[in-house]
Amino acid sequence: MSAEEFKNAVIHLSGSLKPYAVSLTRDMRDAEDLMQETILKALNSWSKYKHNTNLRAWLCTIMRNLFINNYRKKVRQNTIVDTSENLYLLNTSKTEENKAMSELIQEDIYKEIRKLPEGHRIPFIMCYKGYKYQEIADELDIPLGTVKSRIFLARKQLGNSLGAYRKGA
Repeated sequence: MSAEEFKNAVIHLSGSLKPYAVSLTRDMRDAEDLMQETILKALNSWSKYKHNTNLRAWLCTIMRNLFINNYRKKVRQNTIVDTSENLYLLNTSKTEENKAMSELIQEDIYKEIRKLPEGHRIPFIMCYKGYKYQEIADELDIPLGTVKSRIFLARKQLGNSLGAYRKGA
């Protein structure tokens, strides 16, 4: 396969790579960047492609490897090595908010949870602690549908009473 034929085949397949890129990145702009990087790498590595093999699979492998390498690079950039005697690795991908503000918000949440009717509060707290719906139903000796309904209503009531804390509100 000549370089020109390879280039045409890659460009022809590039449209079918977009859904895969979006599934990896979960962002349209990042997906487009990943597609461009994949096509560039493929065109630069055309001599490594074995003729009569699945070109789309080869391109998807390149894309996946680029995505993984980029992800690892981002994680490394967000990791700080602490040189104290304990040698902690600190991941700085999430910044810490003002602790006083966080504690006030948390207290408001607990206050609103305490206001829930007991029939809704107990299943909600059990769900929050990690119990499965069926385990809650068995523990409280109530039907599964009732558990789901009470947890839904508790979440809805909390959402309404704590609406000021929603992002963008």
